[in-house]
Amino acid sequence: MTVTTYKVEGMTCEHCVKAVKEEVGALPGVTGVEVDLAPSATSTLSVTSAAPLDHAAVAAAVDEAGYQLVP
Repeated sequence: MTVTTYKVEGMTCEHCVKAVKEEVGALPGVTGVEVDLAPSATSTLSVTSAAPLDHAAVAAAVDEAGYQLVP
């Protein structure tokens, strides 16, 4: 089990959290997604998976939700 933490820009509400959780949660191997929402700052995304995830795949999923990972 692997837990990877990412920083996400642009999230301001629970709708944002739901969108990111749905997109990232749909990635193969993901077993859990948690978001620590910081509306006036950079939010934290924690992804639990059976094996390490491809960073580009996570970035694409977050982008599909309408937000961006912080490099």
